[in-house]
Amino acid sequence: MSEANTEAGRPPVALITGATAGIGRVVARELAARGMTTLLGYRNRERGERVAAELGADGRVIPVHLDVTRESTIAAAAEWIEAEFGVLDVLVNNAGVNVGSNVPSEVTAEDMRQVYETNVVGVVATTHAMLPLLSRAEAARVVNVSSQLGSLALASAPDNPWHSLLAYHSSKSALNMLTVHYAREFADTPMKINSVCPGRCATAINDFTGTRTPEQGAEVVLRFATLGPDGPTGGFFNDEGRIGW
Repeated sequence: MSEANTEAGRPPVALITGATAGIGRVVARELAARGMTTLLGYRNRERGERVAAELGADGRVIPVHLDVTRESTIAAAAEWIEAEFGVLDVLVNNAGVNVGSNVPSEVTAEDMRQVYETNVVGVVATTHAMLPLLSRAEAARVVNVSSQLGSLALASAPDNPWHSLLAYHSSKSALNMLTVHYAREFADTPMKINSVCPGRCATAINDFTGTRTPEQGAEVVLRFATLGPDGPTGGFFNDEGRIGW
């Protein structure tokens, strides 16, 4: 996929959810720098407009109201993209939350609902709303921002060093399953759908305790958002390559 142009010479259009901070903000900035029209998904209008103005990019960063837990905003965003562009080339499902105890038996049902509503149901709602637009693209790319914490292979290893975050970890396992099923459905099309792990980056989701920068974490997202025609689909990747499911 060309980073700057698609059919008829138009700039590709990319939508990033949860794009006002952290990895999402970096991805929006970098895709715009590569010539894409970048739609910066936000929940808070003031913040969304401020971040879009800060990123500048000669007007290529456009704030779009989209709360993945409110289907009315998803539908409105899809309608607006349809009217303005008629197509969507890249969807980055980046929005995510993390709540609940480190002790599985102390995680409440409400914790699970809150996390799954954003990290899983929100991805389904957003992806389904955007699929008609993605299907019109010459070679659409969907990137689901996951985590190796959702890997059953790694989580079940005897030497697994991670704290247990039942809601968050299992939501990323579910997200990976979504990736597999969507990729299988569209396997005979140019669309490519992958899960990526940016690593433990210093962002609000971990109270900025991560050891990597958002810029470092964004690199794998950007690579799969601009994946060429020979790239994989239906996989789970980090900087080093494939991750075991």
